[in-house]
Amino acid sequence: MTHRHILAMAALAMSAVPAEGLAQRTSWGDPDLQGLWSNATLTPLQRPSELADTEFFTPEEAEAYVRERIEATNADRTIGQPGSVGSYNDAWFDRGNSIVPTLRTSLVIEPADGRVPPFTPEAQRRFEENLAYMAEHPADSPEDRYLTERCIVFGGGAAPMFPEPYNNNYYIVQTPDYVTIMAELNHEVRIIPIDGRPHFPDRVRQWTGDSRGRWEGDTLVVETANQRPNRHFYGVQYLNSVMSDNFRVTEEFTRTAPDQIRYRATIDDPDVFTEPWTVEIFMHPQAGPLIEFACHEGNYGLRGLLSAARAEERRAEAGDE
Repeated sequence: MTHRHILAMAALAMSAVPAEGLAQRTSWGDPDLQGLWSNATLTPLQRPSELADTEFFTPEEAEAYVRERIEATNADRTIGQPGSVGSYNDAWFDRGNSIVPTLRTSLVIEPADGRVPPFTPEAQRRFEENLAYMAEHPADSPEDRYLTERCIVFGGGAAPMFPEPYNNNYYIVQTPDYVTIMAELNHEVRIIPIDGRPHFPDRVRQWTGDSRGRWEGDTLVVETANQRPNRHFYGVQYLNSVMSDNFRVTEEFTRTAPDQIRYRATIDDPDVFTEPWTVEIFMHPQAGPLIEFACHEGNYGLRGLLSAARAEERRAEAGDE
């Protein structure tokens, strides 16, 4: 057995520690998930191509990878480069300073290659049509822009709860009948009934969907349906994708240590992906209150995008190249 295999087995054993004896409990006996948590991590959503055969880092490899990612993502060095976020400097970002404690090389744990599965042929056609439309109509109206730019919803405020470049904080509150999760990023709040009530009818669609929870042992299982399809839904981690009316997410929240929640989410959309896929992310306690995320306040970026597009159209009509 190789050194890497031993480390992988140890990491898996650590992530699979039962919550019994570890999880604090509420006054009514459920595992206590309450408090302020962060899922910030430097682990990428998908396994990088150069790590195709590496499911787990060794501790030395993890340390080197963290140093490389912190340097590569430093916004003080990348301002103005393609993909940078406006004029934000590094003080605005909060990607964390470590990878997931299992030392996995991707947040995607299934399929085993650590990659989001391919689209179905029909979804691939829709995806290519979306890209072609975006190239021709980047800003005809606000609806052509990303939901994040429009301050409607970010990736962390709905299921699945993907880490973002900043504001990866969540406040969780419980009662015997509900679990409520408030995301700092854009302040979405999911109020999740755990009293056995059914989902809304299929005709009722919401940006963050319709979440229903239940306890399975010491794990909170949350199933979300009826999310409003949008090609710009998945937040910054996975901006351009496809979503159908059959999009479903099953989340698992397990208190695997006094200072840790293991979060798993399985995305199942048979009209889009050739198979379901699962991510595993870890949440850790944070000090201090959530900070107001006033996205609309002073949001001149969207106005600038639309007005610049109109100016370019007038210039083209005037024949001024």
